[in-house]
Order: sequence, then C-alpha cells, then structure tokens
Amino acid sequence: MDFEKDILNCIHVLRRGGLILYPTDTIWGIGCDATNRKAVGKIYTLKKRHDEKSMIILVADEKEILRHVAQPDLSVFEYLRAVEKPTTVVYDEAIGLAENLVNKDGAIAIRICKEKFCRHLIKRFGKPVVSTSANISGDAFPENFSAISNEIKTSVDYIVQYRQDDHSTGEPSTLIRWEKNKPIVLRP
Repeated sequence: MDFEKDILNCIHVLRRGGLILYPTDTIWGIGCDATNRKAVGKIYTLKKRHDEKSMIILVADEKEILRHVAQPDLSVFEYLRAVEKPTTVVYDEAIGLAENLVNKDGAIAIRICKEKFCRHLIKRFGKPVVSTSANISGDAFPENFSAISNEIKTSVDYIVQYRQDDHSTGEPSTLIRWEKNKPIVLRP
C-alpha cells in the first residue's frame, strides 16, 4: 500500500499520546487516541478551544460504535449505509472514551469513516481516533493540506504524507442526532 509507512508512524505516535495531522473522508484533521485524556487535552490546547466544545471521533465500523455507546438505536446504521455524504452522528451515553472528549451531557459525535487510509489506521490502532478540523478554533477549516497553517503543522508530532498533493476541496461532514427512527440535522 502507498501509505504503509504513514500507518506505522501514526500508530507509534498515537500509542505515545501524540498528535497526528491526517486526511479523512472529509477534511484534514488533527487526531489522537480517543481514550487518552492527556492527548485529547493537547488538541484543545493546540486549537485554543474550550473543552466544553466536544470533538468527534472516527471509527472503522458499526461494531466500534457498540463498544463506545451504551445503547445506540441500531436503526441508525441502515440510514448511514444509505447516505452518500460522510455523516457524523451524536450518540447519547458514551463509554470507554477520554472523559474530556465526552460532552457534559454524556453524548459523543462519531463517524464511521469510509476513507481507506483512515479505516486502515483505525483498525490497526484498535481504538477510535479523534478527528477535529486542522485549524485554530474560530478560523476557517482548511479545504486541503496546502491550506493548513504552519502553526498547526509545527505543533503536531506526525504529518501524514499520503494525500498531501491532493488539492481537491474537502468539506465537513453532515452532523445529525438520531431520534425516533429519523435524523435531526444539526449541520447539513
């Protein structure tokens, strides 16, 4: 695979509690081990973001949601299989994640990532990975790698090489809450 070295370097950094800068199925993100409180704190500090504003996590498949959400409504999975645009779901009753990552009401936003690099990374790391836009809080999100500020690039422990030369424009995922067998759109 053309990203094997990136995967190995990311896993090494994630296991040490470090931060990675990586491409996702939407936009470039800053990531860390979603179960490591100190690593999550580093992202809040880097982004100059209050920890009351929770971040999302990426998982590789439905089984991982079952590991990190106490009682998800399984009908959401059918909906997610049918949508084209990457969709992040806010679930109640998060479990097994860094407490500073989970919203005060116990909710967590999770996206099943379909992008091949992310899926490989998450599966091989064996844990969910935080994904938050690669920008300082309040600044515009970077549409591709070349739009990421040097402040972000010099503050992470590893920058993925894969897809750095991809200049296509990315956009954030749709954000929903699943209630009574239907999506409540929070961000289109």
